Amino acid sequence: MDPVHADAAPESNMTRMRAWWGRVGPGVSVAVTGAGAAMVLNRFVPAVSALTVAVLLGVLLGGVLPGRASDGLEWATRRFLRVGVVLLGLQLSLGEVLRLGPGTIAAVVVTVAAGFAGTLALARVLGVSRGLGLLVATGFSICGASAIVAMDGVARSEREDVASGVTLVTIYGSAAIVLVPFLGTRVFGLDGEALGMWAGLSVHEVAQVVAAASPAGAAAVGTAVIVKLTRVVLLAPMVAGVGVLRRRDGEVSRPPIVPLFVVGFLAAMLLRSADVVPGAVLAGARDLSTVLLATAMFGLGSSVRIGRLLRTGRRGLALGGLSTLLVGAVSLGALALV
Repeated sequence: MDPVHADAAPESNMTRMRAWWGRVGPGVSVAVTGAGAAMVLNRFVPAVSALTVAVLLGVLLGGVLPGRASDGLEWATRRFLRVGVVLLGLQLSLGEVLRLGPGTIAAVVVTVAAGFAGTLALARVLGVSRGLGLLVATGFSICGASAIVAMDGVARSEREDVASGVTLVTIYGSAAIVLVPFLGTRVFGLDGEALGMWAGLSVHEVAQVVAAASPAGAAAVGTAVIVKLTRVVLLAPMVAGVGVLRRRDGEVSRPPIVPLFVVGFLAAMLLRSADVVPGAVLAGARDLSTVLLATAMFGLGSSVRIGRLLRTGRRGLALGGLSTLLVGAVSLGALALV
């Protein structure tokens, strides 16, 4: 090879890399800073997840961010989301799921399936847009904001629908923090373990689950988190199923039958199940997943304008309330049978 051309190739690659970073770097830096601020605020208000805080900060600041940050914000939203979802798989092993017993696992499946299908039906009755209905159904039946943005990877919904779904998760998940322990102990007479199971089955975000189960003690919190993460496992087949349906119906141009990040999520869960990942790596992956998802959520929120977000209106609020009641009622009924 000509030495001149051999030297020119690396230089050309470096030039392209500098140009690429010059285009996306400002936005990525802004998104990471926003995620850091969200995580700091989360320490003061732990009942509200860092992901929720991040998207709200993005919504509030999106209108004042410089235009040159837009490319990087969009890139961070798309890429960091997928890696963050993959790392979520390291938080749960098959052994933890199986230790719940077949009855509790069946209750998880029934709750997720009924919550998802029922919320889609409610959205049609209320006249809520198809995109928002799908995202609310996914987030409320599985794991809140993380599920919403993961589903958006195949549904490709409007940004306003995604932000509206996360906002509804915040509103009704926060209400559940108070209502679940009150109703569980004062009205339904649940003991600590049963209250933890109900919180894990019915509350939207992991942080909200912890807060809702905490009045019943540490054991209840542990049970609630394991049940909640078992719901998270169902995110993979649900997202994959929607991707298959959309591909069959020709609604999107070139979607994979199973999104690559969903495959990564399942592979990560299998690694955790094989007990080959050191504890320090698991802890680091958990923290990194939070940072990546918070960065993606800030980028998502920054593209939304509050005036357009408010168009969700009463129909969106009604859908969130009815979906919360549906998931709570189905999960309580399933728990009673168990």
